[in-house]
Amino acid sequence: MRRTDRSSEPHSERGAALLTVLLLVAVIAVLAGTALEKLRLSTRLGGNAVALDQARAYSFAAETLALTKVSDLLKTNSTRVTLAGGWSNRPIPLPVPGGVATARLTDGGNCFNLNSLVVETAPATYASYTPARLQFARLIRLVGGPAASGDSIAAATSDWIDSDTSPLDLGAEDGAYGGQGTPYRTGNTLMGDASELRAVAGVTPAIYAKLRPWICALPIAKPSKINVNTLLPEQAPLLAMLMPDTLTVEGARQALLRRQPQGYADAGAFWKAAGLTPSSDAAADTAATTTWFALQVDVTVGGAELEQHGLIDASTLPARLASRQWGEPS
Repeated sequence: MRRTDRSSEPHSERGAALLTVLLLVAVIAVLAGTALEKLRLSTRLGGNAVALDQARAYSFAAETLALTKVSDLLKTNSTRVTLAGGWSNRPIPLPVPGGVATARLTDGGNCFNLNSLVVETAPATYASYTPARLQFARLIRLVGGPAASGDSIAAATSDWIDSDTSPLDLGAEDGAYGGQGTPYRTGNTLMGDASELRAVAGVTPAIYAKLRPWICALPIAKPSKINVNTLLPEQAPLLAMLMPDTLTVEGARQALLRRQPQGYADAGAFWKAAGLTPSSDAAADTAATTTWFALQVDVTVGGAELEQHGLIDASTLPARLASRQWGEPS
């Protein structure tokens, strides 16, 4: 029986065998490292998903707490909502295990409702509304937008929402958007969010940035009634917008600073105390109470952070959540 003497094998064969073994070890190490990294990533994703689900659940609880606060506020006095009690923008904490959840309420009706640029003439059928267009054009000028663009932006926004396809003077219908690099059409219905204004002809990023703090998209084709008891002095343009050529932004700010602490029983009492005679539109578009509240919820739990914004409809009690969106408002 012959016995092979390994020492007699060529050095090249032994080197090749060693190289093969080292290559296999390297490949296995890479595969093991990749598998381990995928396992870590899957574990992290799973943990984030669980934390995000928890955060959403806590945000829903914060919603319920905020709805109760709004209902209690209006049950106390349904005809007058003021800043008394410091409820506006005050953090409402919700204790949660391993984290924190906070809700904040503000008056959600102190804004120009873009959907008021039309009136509903039949179910889901909308027609342009001239008084609101004039107000919107005035607001654009008051907050520093280009004076020449105010009328055209107001008309184009009204065209965007109304149901017909005939452009107003200075307005824009489908034809104005169809020839763009990425063509699109007008909405022909109420705006779902104020950020939709960015798609309207003439609205540049700079103009939108100026307008964003002052506008909203309430789910009704009616003006948003400005609450003279909760409107902040820095929101004076919204009051001046209602009084063409008779009330400056500074004049509106001074009128708001001179308000009596307990507020007013009705808007007429505010106008009288301010020494102003409101126009019919100004009288109709102001009130002493609030039916829309803006909600912000911030949740931090398990390393996950969640921001939620909502709109509360308090036109009837108990108050209900009208809309909800996740993330920072655009």
